[in-house]
Amino acid sequence: MPHAHPRPATGPAAQVDAWLSDFEHALTTRDVERAAELFGDVSYWRDLIAFTWNITTVEGRDGVRDLLRATLEVTGPHGFAASEEPTEADGTTTALIEFETAVGRGRGVVRLRDGRAFTLLTTLYELTGHEEPMSERRPRGAEHGVRPGRQTWLEQRTAEFSELGRTRQPYVLVVGGGQGGIALAARLRQLDVPTVVVDRNPRPGDTWRNRYKSLCLHDPVWIDHLPYLDFPANWPVFSPKDKIADWLEMYVRVMEINYWGSTTCRRAGYDPTTGAWEVVVERDGEELTLRPQHLVLATGMSGRPNIPDVPGRDRFRGDQHHSSEHPGPDAYRGRKAVIIGSNNSAHDIAAALWEAGADVTMVQRSSTLVVRSETLMELAHGRLYSERALAAGITTHKADTLVASMPFRTLPDVQKPIWDAIRERDAGFYARLERAGFLLDFGEDETGLGLKYLRRGSGYYIDVGASELIADGRVRLARGGVRELTEDSVVLTDGTALPADVVVHATGYGSMTGWAAELISQQVADTVGKVWGHGSGTTNDPGPWEGEQRNMWKPTRQEGLWFQGGNLAQARYYSLCLALQLKARQVGIPTPVYRLPEVHHRS
Repeated sequence: MPHAHPRPATGPAAQVDAWLSDFEHALTTRDVERAAELFGDVSYWRDLIAFTWNITTVEGRDGVRDLLRATLEVTGPHGFAASEEPTEADGTTTALIEFETAVGRGRGVVRLRDGRAFTLLTTLYELTGHEEPMSERRPRGAEHGVRPGRQTWLEQRTAEFSELGRTRQPYVLVVGGGQGGIALAARLRQLDVPTVVVDRNPRPGDTWRNRYKSLCLHDPVWIDHLPYLDFPANWPVFSPKDKIADWLEMYVRVMEINYWGSTTCRRAGYDPTTGAWEVVVERDGEELTLRPQHLVLATGMSGRPNIPDVPGRDRFRGDQHHSSEHPGPDAYRGRKAVIIGSNNSAHDIAAALWEAGADVTMVQRSSTLVVRSETLMELAHGRLYSERALAAGITTHKADTLVASMPFRTLPDVQKPIWDAIRERDAGFYARLERAGFLLDFGEDETGLGLKYLRRGSGYYIDVGASELIADGRVRLARGGVRELTEDSVVLTDGTALPADVVVHATGYGSMTGWAAELISQQVADTVGKVWGHGSGTTNDPGPWEGEQRNMWKPTRQEGLWFQGGNLAQARYYSLCLALQLKARQVGIPTPVYRLPEVHHRS
């Protein structure tokens, strides 16, 4: 049967208006076939909880049909309109859109090619009747007039902080007080969802304070804002670790987050008969039992430090630690340091040790993607996250939306030309590294850092100086696996012995599922399956294709268990998706989940 063609329209705005009108008419008349015909032969619809109460992408007209048949009656979508003037480039018309559903308000992006949708993003950003108290809905703060027995803001906050977890239970317990946990807690606070964040460190920001002293954010400031509260205009482009730690501590206070420091989770279990968790925590030496209905693991997407069980680790006489516990370089002046690994932390630590006067050798076990920070900012980030982007009217929210609107299947075609340009621009830089023996890659399909991050969360270094030390030999480079440690050396698989006074295992982290196994049970960890990656079939991201980050920010196979993580940009953007899912459940809004993913990998 021949495809029905969308009605002809001229000009980007007219094309978008015509498509949205046709799409809305098809949805309101429940004409699934007509709606599917508005999508191209190759097309993608990415939905962030607006239709599916899930984070999922469907492909092609068959995918659109399946999604709509399962969700349309409940969703009740309407009111589709462009929210700003559409643009056209290279045969593609792009428009930011807005719409409503039976329970809330949504935004998104549509890209049209030849009058049909190539990509569609739909996101829910607000629940009707449960809007955040912002702008014209902001709280009064002061209650004017005379009322005996009134409580001040401080008295109310003090009472709330002392009651939660004792005389009344939090609806949500967030384990992990890094940027992911507090971003989610800030969202839940605005949605009036009782929440407690627990962290074993005493103060917010300690996860940054406790790292090696040269650590800083490698992403520029425009990418790193937290929800509601942007960094000031004089904030440095790259945040030093202690500065970002102080910002996180301040953020917890001004966003009124119920944050329990010096608190360790001992164990947790879910009771399906009550629909609640029982979580035992130790806080300042006191054991407490919390009974939240939802448990969020915000322990960092990388999970527990990974230290390979190398023979001889117990007989090495020098200092030895994982990069996450590196105390800094000062104690190692004049000493021989061997760093096992060649990603971000390995390079940062190598540079700091060299600056402090240590004799440094880096052991590269496999190829590493390297990109100069300045080049990355200009060619990869600058269009959306920069002063240039802001001057062009691209706010952080708009940039986030445009990034989210690119389905994962399309990213290789988008990213490869960028990385081809990076390689061409910095060809001399890469040639010097290769002459020094450094083994480079640009992803298994040469699609660069962003996809390597989404697939495996490792395997790259954003160069802020250490590559120059390697290229000119000031930091020595050894290649190969580690066979064993002796009393005073690291021995590679080819028999090379590297004398060492200190060994730093910059060997990465395990999956977040490891935290679930430790805190809850291995059975629950197996039920949930692998966290992170999307089934690309590349190293550490086995297939089959899943098309979204596994188990992140969305329902899992374990009732009431959620994962929140990622970089600052992801913590900012996807915390709203997760917060709205939790709020809907709190107030009894039906949340039928479309296409809960199968579990293909246990860890």
